Amino acid sequence: MNRLERHISPYFTPRIYPPRPEVHLELQHTLVTMSTLRSWLSIPRGSHFSLANIPFGIISTASSKTPRVAVAIGDHALDLEVFAANNGFSALSTIQPHQAVFSQPTLNAFAALGRPIHSVVRKYIQNVFAEDTPYPEVLKTNPSLQKQAIYPLKEVQTHLPFKIGDYTDFYAGLNHAYNVGVLFRGPANALQPNYKHLPVGYHGRASSVVVSGTPIRRPNGQILEDPAAEKKVPSFSPCRKLDIELELGAFVCKANNMGEPVSIGEAEESLFGVVLMNDWSARDIQAWEYVPLGPFNAKNFGTTISAWVVLAESLEPFLAKGLENDSELLPYLREEKTENVYDIKLQVDLKSM
Repeated sequence: MNRLERHISPYFTPRIYPPRPEVHLELQHTLVTMSTLRSWLSIPRGSHFSLANIPFGIISTASSKTPRVAVAIGDHALDLEVFAANNGFSALSTIQPHQAVFSQPTLNAFAALGRPIHSVVRKYIQNVFAEDTPYPEVLKTNPSLQKQAIYPLKEVQTHLPFKIGDYTDFYAGLNHAYNVGVLFRGPANALQPNYKHLPVGYHGRASSVVVSGTPIRRPNGQILEDPAAEKKVPSFSPCRKLDIELELGAFVCKANNMGEPVSIGEAEESLFGVVLMNDWSARDIQAWEYVPLGPFNAKNFGTTISAWVVLAESLEPFLAKGLENDSELLPYLREEKTENVYDIKLQVDLKSM
């Protein structure tokens, strides 16, 4: 349970250290703010953390170094541990027996409560911050709790949102798979015969998944200087072709017993939410080591994810129809819903220093 699958918060600035120049990666996402949602809290126009979003994460502050659960809204974070301790959830009986989850250092316990609970908590927080909130006494007209529980984002330290037990890296995205395939095998053999028939993936290294802002060290490994040489003799050196991958990471929050499959129709209920993800890749090392068993050290030295997890429910307005597959899927992989991918505009800015 609570595994990360590669498959939305702009605070995504991982760093790469010498021997090459430092590079900063900034990723931005666009979530449309629903015009009908207004807040009494000042939220900058165009904020990624609008009232329509309400992503969850883990924070600590100067006044309390213990990591705990929070949500982001505008330029602020609401400390849900303090909020809960001061009767913030007094009008939501559903969560009251479970309020201890907001004092945990990860989102695992909250995620394990299931999507119906995630939904009512998110909607309640939206109502609490709504301009015409039905619960003004909870926070809008409660300056004492505002002072205790609301922090400017610039004053909080974010942490890895989950304790990640497993990490599956899916080769998702037809264009991505083709482009990477061209690098290693040329255009004629870019896609393997199985690609359009099943989810292609491998297990990554869960322990090297880190939160945005964590330094990433350039890896060393074997590199084949001349792939065309008759005698293949590698050299050992720092990676010279370090690559980035703009991806979406999905957190799975529902367990299943070993050997018991999850049907395609039930899979959506296992999805907690998503983060932006950069799966750092040492392409020159990868090209030599990946045959015959697939990715290894070139793909598991570091994976950066954003700190705030956007709930799956928040993204439902952005579901769209995916690319046409010219191969017929086997019945167990066919989804009834045709709008089953997210239409999200993403942008990468690279700054060399």
